[in-house]
Amino acid sequence: MSDWGDEVDAQEKGLANQVEKLAINKNESANTEASNGTSKSGSKDTTNTDATANASAKPADTSAKPVEATAKPAEDAAEEKVTTKEDESYLRKLLRSQLVKTKHDIEVLRKDPNNPLYSVKSFEALNLKPELLKGVYDMGFNAPSKIQETALPTLLADPPVNMIAQSQSGTGKTAAFVLTMLSRCDTSIDNVQCLCLAPTYELALQIGEVTEQMAKHMTDCKIGYAVRGQRVPRGQKVQYHILIGTPGTVMDWSIKMKVLDLRKIQVFVLDEADVMIATQGHQDQSLRIQRNLGSQCQMLLFSATYDADVMKFAQAVIPNDPVVIRLRREEESLDNIKQYYIECQDVEDKFQALSNIYGTISIGQSMIFCQTRRIASWLAEKMTKEGHAVGLLSGELAIEQRAAIIHRFRDGKEKVLITTNVSARGIDVEQVTVVVNFDLPTLDGKPDNETYLHRIGRTGRFGKNGIAINMVDSSRSMNTMRSIENHFGRKITKLDADDAEEIEKIST
Repeated sequence: MSDWGDEVDAQEKGLANQVEKLAINKNESANTEASNGTSKSGSKDTTNTDATANASAKPADTSAKPVEATAKPAEDAAEEKVTTKEDESYLRKLLRSQLVKTKHDIEVLRKDPNNPLYSVKSFEALNLKPELLKGVYDMGFNAPSKIQETALPTLLADPPVNMIAQSQSGTGKTAAFVLTMLSRCDTSIDNVQCLCLAPTYELALQIGEVTEQMAKHMTDCKIGYAVRGQRVPRGQKVQYHILIGTPGTVMDWSIKMKVLDLRKIQVFVLDEADVMIATQGHQDQSLRIQRNLGSQCQMLLFSATYDADVMKFAQAVIPNDPVVIRLRREEESLDNIKQYYIECQDVEDKFQALSNIYGTISIGQSMIFCQTRRIASWLAEKMTKEGHAVGLLSGELAIEQRAAIIHRFRDGKEKVLITTNVSARGIDVEQVTVVVNFDLPTLDGKPDNETYLHRIGRTGRFGKNGIAINMVDSSRSMNTMRSIENHFGRKITKLDADDAEEIEKIST
C-alpha cells in the first residue's frame, strides 16, 4: 500500500510549481454564486465506498494535477461527487484516535421499572474472563466510557437483554458490543455464535480489527469475515466463533448457500444502523437475516443518529421491548464565536484580505471553505507560494487519503486546511481557532444556514473561543450573509482588512 504521507508531500510540492499555470477569472467567485443551481455547497463529492469493495482495490492518485483555466464554475462544481453516509462514517472512524469526552447525560428508556439499570466504574466489576480483561487493558481502556458504564452491565446480564444504543462515533460503542460478543462466545462449540453486520467492507474490517485486538489472549477464539472476496466451499459450514460481515454476503452464506446457520447465533449486532438504512438493499437484507435468527438470540443495534427512519428500522430489527440508550451529541453553538465579514471586489481581493489577516495576527490552525474545487486549488497554490503550510482536501481523493491529510493537519504539519464543503463532511478537528468562508454556503441558490453553523461551529467547541471570517464580494453574497445573520440572531461585524489595528483587535 502507498505511503499516504509521501503522496501528500508530493501534492504540496506540486502546489508551488503550478501557480504560474493558473489563470483564474477575478469574477469567478461571484459568478459561482450566480450559478448556484449547479455549484451549491452540497454538490456531489467523492469516492465510492462500495459495501463489498475488493480488498485489493488500489487508492486513487493524490498527486497534484494541473487545473484547467478554461473550466466553468458550474462544470467545476459538478466534478464534486456525492459523499455517502458510508464515506462519512468511515472517515470519522479513521480520524478517531481517542474516546470523545462528553459531559452529556445518558437517557435510558426501559419499560420494566422493576428491573433498574445500574452502572459500573471499572471493567473488573463486570466479572469478565481474565484473558478478555487483559485484552481490554492492553488496548489502553483503563475505565469504561460514559456509554460503556451504563450499557455494559445490561449487555452482559443474564438472561440476555436486547438493546438499541445511539451515540456519536468515538464514544466507545464498538468496544462495548465487541466485548459483549467475546463474553458470550463459547470456544468449545465449533459454530458461529456471534454475528455483527456492518454496512461496508471497510467498516467490517475496522470492527474486526478491534475484535482481534481485544481477543488476542483468547487464543481459541476464531474470528472470520463475511465480505466480498471471502469464499466458503459449498457443503462446508462456517466454523468461526465470531463472524463480521456485510448484509449481502451474510445473506448469501446463510439463506442461499446455507453454510451459516443463523438459528445458532447467540448475539446479533447491527452497527451503523443510520448508514445501513441509507444504503440500497441493506435494510431489507438486514431484516431478512434478523427474521431467521433463533428466539434465544440477543439482538443489539447501534446508530450515530436516532431520527424517525432509524427508530422505525430499529424497532423492526430489535424486538421484545429493548432497552434504549441515547447519548446526545456535543452541540455546535455560536456562543463562543466572534463573526466578521470583509467586503471584497473579486477573488483576488479576497486573497489579498486573507494575506493581510494572516500577516497581521497569529493564527494557530484554520480552515478555509471554498465553493468549488477549482477555487480551492487556486487558493492553496497562492497561499503555498506565500509560505503557508497548506493542506488541500478535494473531491477526487479516496477516504483514506482524506484521513491522512486531516491527520497531518491535526499533527500541526499544516496550519491551513483548504477544502470544499463537500470534502470536509465528517471532519472534526478540535484545535481549529479560525474558520474562513472564502465563499458563503448556499443550497439551491438560497443561504445554507445549517452548513454555515456546521462550518464555523468547528471553532467554538468545548468552551473555546473562535473566530469566523466571511468574504463578501457581491450583492448576492451580501444578501446571503444578512440572511444568515438574521436566521441566527447574531451580529456579523464588518472588518476592514486594510486596517492592521482593526485586524489585531479581533484576536484579543
